[in-house]
Amino acid sequence: MSTPQLVVHHDKELMAQAAAARLITKIVDAQTSRGAASVVLTGGRNGNGLLAALAAAPARDAIDWGRLDLWWGDERYLPEGDPERNVTQAREVLLDSVPLDPERVHAMPPSDGPYGADVEAAAEAYAAELAKAAGPENHGPVPTFDVLMLGVGPDTHVASLFPELPAVRETERTVVGVHGAPKPPPTRISLTLPAIRSAREVWLLAAGEDKAEAVAIALSGAGEIQAPAAGAYGRARTLWLLDAAAASQLPRSLYPPASP
Repeated sequence: MSTPQLVVHHDKELMAQAAAARLITKIVDAQTSRGAASVVLTGGRNGNGLLAALAAAPARDAIDWGRLDLWWGDERYLPEGDPERNVTQAREVLLDSVPLDPERVHAMPPSDGPYGADVEAAAEAYAAELAKAAGPENHGPVPTFDVLMLGVGPDTHVASLFPELPAVRETERTVVGVHGAPKPPPTRISLTLPAIRSAREVWLLAAGEDKAEAVAIALSGAGEIQAPAAGAYGRARTLWLLDAAAASQLPRSLYPPASP
């Protein structure tokens, strides 16, 4: 378990731009050292804001997009192409404009796909896809992601792991179907905390005053069942990327000023 590190930026735009620059560096470093990189994307306004900043960054061309594996931390179980699906939004903001290898873009199944309304079967299929991508060096049923990004909800949820619901209590499976999510749509697919913790680095993104209480709770020593964000951490590094508004309820002593 890595100790959380905090970086606080003046506003959400600067946070997105800095996070995009940081992600480019991580991907390029991984591709240089191992030949490929593996990243888990997140949706929501902060995840999409980061992807938009990445799309606008001149340095994005330093990435060898054909040697990048993309996964998702969660997905709304909706039909293919639905505008509320995380993969649909990611394609519009960034993915359709860069030369990715389609075989390395691992979207979660849609509700009108081969599993129909059976979200549990869809989750099992995604878990099998993860297991197939994991090599002996990963020592587990998922690949060791270079960076796994998560948005933090106002209720402290990450991915589609909501406080007190069964999915956040899962300790064996890597992917689960989520029923009765408190925000629409109620049916989702999500990585579990064990899968999240397989990543080398976990980045938690939060911007805006509506996230301030959740950030303070998650970093105050709360339990992961009550505050799922508190249970999200990487093997080597756990990074909280915040804007000043989201950090406003934290004691100033807890975080350093953001780098220029």
